[in-house]
Amino acid sequence: MTLQKDGIAPHGGTLVDRLVTADQKGMFLDQADTLPRVTLDERAFSDLVMIAIGGFSPLDGFMAKADYDTVVTDMRLASGLPWAIPVTLSVDEAVANSLKVGDLVRLDDPTGRFVGVLELTEKYTYDKAHEAVNVYRTDEDKHPGVKVVYDQGAVNLAGPVWLLERDPHPLFPNYQVDPAASRALFRERGWKTVVGFQTRNPIHRAHEYIQKCALETVDGLFLHPLVGATKADDIPADVRMRCYEIMIEHYFPQDRVILAINPSAMRYAGPREAIFHALIRKNYGCTHFIVGRDHAGVGDYYGTYDAQHIFEQFEPTELGITPMKFEHAFYCTRTGGMATAKTSPSTKEERIHLSGTKVREMLRRGELPPPEFSRPEVAAELARAMRVPEAVG
Repeated sequence: MTLQKDGIAPHGGTLVDRLVTADQKGMFLDQADTLPRVTLDERAFSDLVMIAIGGFSPLDGFMAKADYDTVVTDMRLASGLPWAIPVTLSVDEAVANSLKVGDLVRLDDPTGRFVGVLELTEKYTYDKAHEAVNVYRTDEDKHPGVKVVYDQGAVNLAGPVWLLERDPHPLFPNYQVDPAASRALFRERGWKTVVGFQTRNPIHRAHEYIQKCALETVDGLFLHPLVGATKADDIPADVRMRCYEIMIEHYFPQDRVILAINPSAMRYAGPREAIFHALIRKNYGCTHFIVGRDHAGVGDYYGTYDAQHIFEQFEPTELGITPMKFEHAFYCTRTGGMATAKTSPSTKEERIHLSGTKVREMLRRGELPPPEFSRPEVAAELARAMRVPEAVG
């Protein structure tokens, strides 16, 4: 693990910065109406932002074929550096044919606003089924990540990118803490060791338990919920953020927790996404990363602890961030507290654990999650969001 003045070194050694200078921005704006253009979908736009702010270091643009091929097959960039998820800009053949290698390409966000520039260095086709099976371990389009691959264009555009402006997040501007800023915060607080926590679900008692277990051994917790594109049936980001705020206010030592948003999109790639999420948090300055049960999983596509086992395929020094692996936590009625099978003598009947899916089903039926699963203030917030009658009055 390499340390520098900001703590842990970014992946690849240097924090990428692809935000334009004032002069570059003026030059690009002058060419805005003459450049060929590509409109980004929500995920591609969030990828552009993550590249530009250094969250995807060492990537400085969308992947070339050499990197794409080795990432899909071997979980490594062409340089040999570990990387688990392809980061590509896919377009249909008609769009690709209208572009020439060497072009500057105007990148618009989904609303049509000019947000970035691609220096087009390569165009290449790829095997969608091969990507699906290798990255997601299935070729079924019922898998949300696979469906995205099948629905996107047949040609990938590669090359360095520039982001014209880092806009405040429309919902969470106060929690927009980019990698350079998070590293500065950790340094200001004197945190030498920081554990990152990835979540796309509201925080519940099992999350709280493993976070606090991790906090016993490190200086600080970086609570880093993902607010990019997720499945339609996931709890909305604004609801999740209110739940995190409630938990920090009532149940955590506030001087040892930083809440910030992760603007990237979910892939639902299970084990590979666990590696991906760990490397992103390394770029934000975390030295450790929590990996729990079925990290970034969906349906029954991955084994319960596959996302932990995949870390064994790399030498610890290659990843440069330490995974903190936790078993499935539950409320133990025998001991009257949160536990895992490692620490509890309970039988299965004495264990209360609910999945996020089960909780969503309860809320839709008008039922509140039990206190053994969710802190009452969080349950009330979820109930209000789901318009449960019991939460009124």
